[in-house]
Amino acid sequence: MAPTPLLQLSQISLTFGGDPLFSELDMVIQPGDRLALVGRNGSGKSTLMKIMAGLVDADSGGRVLTPGTSVGYMEQDPDFAGFATLGDYALSQLDPSESYRVEIAAEGLGFDPAVAIATASGGERRRAALAKLLAEAPELMLLDEPTNHLDIHAIRWLEERLKETRAAFVMISHDRAFLNALSRAMLWVDRGQVRRLDQNFAAFEEWRDKIWADEDEARHKLNRKIKHEAKWAVEGISARRKRNMGRVRALQDLRAERAAQIRRQGTAAMAFEAGPQSGKLVAEATGISKSFDGTPIVRDLSLRVLRGDRVALVGPNGAGKTTLLKLLTGEIEPDSGSIRLGTNLDMAVFDQTRARLDGNATLWENMTGDPLMRVSGSSDQVMVRGTPKHVVAYLKDFLFDEQQARAAVRSLSGGERARLLLAKIMARESNLLVLDEPTNDLDVETLDLLQDLLGDYPGTVLLVSHDRDFIDRVATTTLAFEGGGRVVPYAGGWSDYQAQKALSEPTAEKPSAKAQPVKPEGKPEAPKAPAKPAGLSFTEKKRLDALPDEIARLEAEIAKLSDLLSDAELYTREPVKASKATAMLEQRQGALAAAEEEWLTLEEKAGG
Repeated sequence: MAPTPLLQLSQISLTFGGDPLFSELDMVIQPGDRLALVGRNGSGKSTLMKIMAGLVDADSGGRVLTPGTSVGYMEQDPDFAGFATLGDYALSQLDPSESYRVEIAAEGLGFDPAVAIATASGGERRRAALAKLLAEAPELMLLDEPTNHLDIHAIRWLEERLKETRAAFVMISHDRAFLNALSRAMLWVDRGQVRRLDQNFAAFEEWRDKIWADEDEARHKLNRKIKHEAKWAVEGISARRKRNMGRVRALQDLRAERAAQIRRQGTAAMAFEAGPQSGKLVAEATGISKSFDGTPIVRDLSLRVLRGDRVALVGPNGAGKTTLLKLLTGEIEPDSGSIRLGTNLDMAVFDQTRARLDGNATLWENMTGDPLMRVSGSSDQVMVRGTPKHVVAYLKDFLFDEQQARAAVRSLSGGERARLLLAKIMARESNLLVLDEPTNDLDVETLDLLQDLLGDYPGTVLLVSHDRDFIDRVATTTLAFEGGGRVVPYAGGWSDYQAQKALSEPTAEKPSAKAQPVKPEGKPEAPKAPAKPAGLSFTEKKRLDALPDEIARLEAEIAKLSDLLSDAELYTREPVKASKATAMLEQRQGALAAAEEEWLTLEEKAGG
């Protein structure tokens, strides 16, 4: 006998703003289900979850919750009105004797229940809402983006809790590692339909692409049939006095079927345009330390970032990842040690607070009002990588329509705000990208595109993220914050960091110092003299002192030659001069690369 469903939705239809969001939707949630609700930003995932929770009424259809079933819903923006502290909110539906449940969740998620609501950050509020849900332990949990604002430690703790629970849950998330670890079935929201796949997220993309391929093939066949029938209808006018009206009506039905098909939303036309090449050295930190209120953020860190590196910063919330980004880019000074920035850096910044977006202004005003994008004398043009473009046309590249262009930024979803900020930083050339939590709220398709773009980007990337899968796909070096201001570099992404850290940690099998074998008595060994650092010869030291001026001279010559060759008419007006300038540019670029390589080699040797 089949188990009684916890929740059933039947023939649900809902319209927003004149457009149908869902039409005749059917869905069942069974005991023990572990469902991932996925779909493009704006497809209606959060609205569907609110219908499940009973917070939004559909235009038609029914919602049936099995009597006695408790449902808990964690929304993206919880309402804390009427509560003094985070703990008061989390405990509001519990007996005081069960307060330990909130304390356990607070420790795992990393927040203090005593923090006042008025001073709590957005991340602390979301963690309190998640703790409330877990402490109440309903039979059906509805989780809308539970990993947003969680650090990797808290995400892994949450994974373990959800693996252990006997409750059913539905989760909206774009964190691939989280979805792979927890999902047993998929609910895919796509153009008003909800399809179910009874496999985990690892099988989702292949299944989705197969559905899309079948759609494309069916649409192609339908177009061919319409073309054939339309040709018959036109030729039939002259070939026969009276046409087969049944066949004409069938043609009209075919055309109506094609018109009713909802086209898939394309991917954003995102692109990074590389500016002039930076020097080989992007940033060099030598023994830097930084503290705030006596708490060490970074302690005695030495690091060299070279052109083309992809460096990911990982660690708990509040560890100092954003602070280290600001140190490495020269925005703030270290308390001790030194930061040396490379030459010819052209930086673009994606900040986690979205501070570059004015929530009260429209999308149009945010784009045209940006000094870096403004076209002099125009109110509807923006400068996109050196070329003027109409603001609406550029916004359409990032999947915004004209109606949205005139709406306030505060009306956008988290994913839409992230896309808008990407549009701003992608409008300019750069050779250094600083990305602080870029993956929050982006859907899987946009994350895939962003990952591919970063893979092809010829510049340097500094990245802060808690998305383990994204770090694995992008990073070549991982800087791990390991407590007490200790920041340790590891080669590769998140998985590489975990493997290297596991190898470096002592295990029970390794013999202790007391268990080391004792050497037989005899003539004591002479102590070995410490290795003498190689150091620099007199000639090498002179060469190291001279190289910075040589590099600066070569960069200045390259800049002048580049300006000369930027004149497109030079090649037809003075072809010989253009040819010589091109050859000189190639020679100077080769000499610059060699000088930078020599400088790095001598610097390493000087440092022992």
